[in-house]
Amino acid sequence: MTREQRKREHIQYALSTGQSRATGFDDIDIVHQSLPNIALNDLSIQTKIGELTLSSPIFINAMTGGGGRETEKINENLSIAARESGVAMAVGSQMSAIKNHAERQTFRVVRQMNPKGIILANIGSEATIEQAAMAVEMLEADALQIHLNVIQELAMPEGDRNFFGAYERIQAITESLPVPVIVKETGFGLSKEAVNQLSALPLAAIDVGGFGGTNFAAIENARRNRALAYFNNWGISTVASIVEARQTAPQHLNVIASGGIQHSLDVLKALILGADAVGMAGFLLKTLLQEGFESLLVEINELHEDLKMMMCALGATTVEELHRVPVVIKGETYHWLDVRGFEPRGLSQRPFK
Repeated sequence: MTREQRKREHIQYALSTGQSRATGFDDIDIVHQSLPNIALNDLSIQTKIGELTLSSPIFINAMTGGGGRETEKINENLSIAARESGVAMAVGSQMSAIKNHAERQTFRVVRQMNPKGIILANIGSEATIEQAAMAVEMLEADALQIHLNVIQELAMPEGDRNFFGAYERIQAITESLPVPVIVKETGFGLSKEAVNQLSALPLAAIDVGGFGGTNFAAIENARRNRALAYFNNWGISTVASIVEARQTAPQHLNVIASGGIQHSLDVLKALILGADAVGMAGFLLKTLLQEGFESLLVEINELHEDLKMMMCALGATTVEELHRVPVVIKGETYHWLDVRGFEPRGLSQRPFK
């Protein structure tokens, strides 16, 4: 099977396997504020990732590309939606286009359809400096995502088996490229141990890519003759990973939440837990492919409207103020964070106003 055929197959498996809703967001209760003392028009949802200013904390996260006309059309529609709604957008791994020039248009269409938008290039941790630079140049990208996908590669029948030197390659790319670099997990979560290592690098942000959304282990296992079933529930939930990342990373290192985020309440909770931005992928892809472009655009606009309404109810005028809203953590997420040493009780008692 070619890389291009595999890209198309991944889309179909992602839609058929769905999302497990094991993100941990249902373990989070927001503490109601009866005296918000603001007006809806007072608030702003603008945020920053490194040197980039985003008009919205919600962005379209890495999904696809490199699978011929089918993935080109998906990226075309996603980029138009990003342009019309004013959100940033990341593409899927560009290694296919680096190795096969015929696939470059499946990615370039994103910049062509959205010439003034914020676009994130994407490459794996196996990439060289030269390949990372090619990925950025291909899109005239504003930033670069470097994705970590060890579990997917191990489960993939034709995947990589050698991850030696990944940290050193990330370091070399980060120190060489002129654009901000983001390191991103792909559905298995960033631990405090990984965040400690990454914090030593001059990164703009880390994207936790937590467990509970599109499960690439399950997707690859569906493609195998003998499934590696032990990987199907492997990973750190999105909520636990947000807390681990935010409470471990230095304050100047932005945290992005992704992994199974399905609606505006998930977005709000992710921001309250300390994320500076929120990437959505599988949910938006399903909306586009099953309901059409207009429904996708409506969905993004309603996400923004709902987020603003809930911020107003809490009395938070900025994304930064959301980071101080108290929440109660319960269930398995409380247990995880407690035994990992993160004192979840403190999040319920922090002063807001």
